[in-house]
Amino acid sequence: MGRLGPTEIILILVVIILLFGAKKLPDMARSLGKSARILKSEAKAMKSDGQDDTTAAAAPPHPNAEAPAQRTIQAAPGDVTSSRPVAEPTDTTKR
Repeated sequence: MGRLGPTEIILILVVIILLFGAKKLPDMARSLGKSARILKSEAKAMKSDGQDDTTAAAAPPHPNAEAPAQRTIQAAPGDVTSSRPVAEPTDTTKR
């Protein structure tokens, strides 16, 4: 008990196709894939930001250093309409 056989899996797939319709399933799969790509890229960016923070904390700031360039965050890969520049927070604490 608890194991699904091939008959049960086929029955579940048929019910899903009947509920959502064959035309909506590719769109749903596409949006699910897009969401997974966005989640993966954001997790990768957060991981690299964490590594940048540890290396930046180890090196003392230069008094004549230029301001960091603004980054552009996009809502989805290739989506230019919703992209906007974001100012990075700066560390103003004195040690």
